[in-house]
Amino acid sequence: QVQLVESGGGLVQPGGSLRLSCAASRSIFSRSTMGWYRQAPGKQRELVARVTRGGGTNYADSVKGRFTISGDNAENTVYLQMSSLKPEDTAVYYCNARIDYGLFSNDYWGQGTQVTVSS
Repeated sequence: QVQLVESGGGLVQPGGSLRLSCAASRSIFSRSTMGWYRQAPGKQRELVARVTRGGGTNYADSVKGRFTISGDNAENTVYLQMSSLKPEDTAVYYCNARIDYGLFSNDYWGQGTQVTVSS
């Protein structure tokens, strides 16, 4: 089992920045893809960004150039730096860890952190 704890959400004005953190309860980065997803009211959960254990990154088109995902192996923490925030970025943001066990993989989720972009 792995616990993921997100932090860093809040209220920010359009154009502002926030950094989300996701702390894992144990060392998993070497065998995991770590990702950030978000879910706005009335919408499906969507991928925002992810980083593979090899360091490759993927971003949703809507956040490219504005968001950056990164990880700190020593701290077992993955970050999402969000800049130039827009009202449409308002959502609950969830951290995800997909751990590869060889023959199968498991998904773990954090509890979510609210990001509200509003003036």
